Amino acid sequence: MILSRAPTRITLGGGGTDLKSYYSKYGGFLIAGAIDKYCNILASKRFYDSIRLSYSQTEIRNSVTEVEHRIFRAALEFTGIDRGIELHSAADVPAGCGLGSSSSFTVALLNALHAYKKDFVTQKQLAEEACHIEIDVLGEPIGKQDQYLAALGGVICLTFEKNGEVIAEPLRVSREVLDQVEGNTLLFFTGKERSASDILAEQDTKSKHEDPAMIDNLHQVKEIGLETRRCLENGQTNAFGELLHVHWEAKKKRSQRMSSPLVDECYEVARKSGAIGGKLIGAGGGGFLMLYCDSANGTRARLIEKMQKLGLRWERFHFDFEGAKILANT
Repeated sequence: MILSRAPTRITLGGGGTDLKSYYSKYGGFLIAGAIDKYCNILASKRFYDSIRLSYSQTEIRNSVTEVEHRIFRAALEFTGIDRGIELHSAADVPAGCGLGSSSSFTVALLNALHAYKKDFVTQKQLAEEACHIEIDVLGEPIGKQDQYLAALGGVICLTFEKNGEVIAEPLRVSREVLDQVEGNTLLFFTGKERSASDILAEQDTKSKHEDPAMIDNLHQVKEIGLETRRCLENGQTNAFGELLHVHWEAKKKRSQRMSSPLVDECYEVARKSGAIGGKLIGAGGGGFLMLYCDSANGTRARLIEKMQKLGLRWERFHFDFEGAKILANT
């Protein structure tokens, strides 16, 4: 039996510049942090030659080509495992919540399958393989940040070169600054799960066609990511919160589906209640609303109370610094 897990993530600045349609022409940059909301995969040898998969549904298939779950099928084909295996998935957060759970699932699955085959792979290899499966094989209109955060963990800066190379560097801040960011950042689930594909496909199409408004928007967001890095590395945490607000205002301009009346109402109440800034995590449209406050003046407790009264669910989190990991291999 093999138990594998990979973390999800929150984007702190520069999100959206990791799509190939943008970085292949201009280069991309973002900062994100892995968090302790995990996707877990359990793999074990099956007595029969068939393949048994357990997720929100259960599949028992005689061949890989019959598997309906696209990522399970692609990962099994990629690793060459075609019979006699059971795979079970469980996650701390729902799909479509904006935390990159699909990529966390892919990374955890690949790590489990490699361990099942007794193959050694690095965390960077896991990230690249997950990118290959999701973007090249399955054709998802997504970027590369989710896979790298799921594989590497930590709070990291990702530079996306025009040739497709990804350079990962740790954010150079003290433990005290990271603790402050962690303590002052609040995550609230809006209750709405959504597919990111449609919103990202709109961005991807406009970037490919050099839509001036979209390109200028992504240029601005990339600069916000770079400024976020400077602020955090200088210990200016409240300035980071202010940049989140600027980021959200820019992000909403990418698509009419980016926000919703509920999110707009919650964000307005949050700002009036002391939130310095915030934004929806991921492609937008639902999922988790991230807010940043100065917890020293009692704002944190007030924000939690206000958001819960509006029907949002507060989720505690900590940064994860381990990345993809095999928890058990018997």
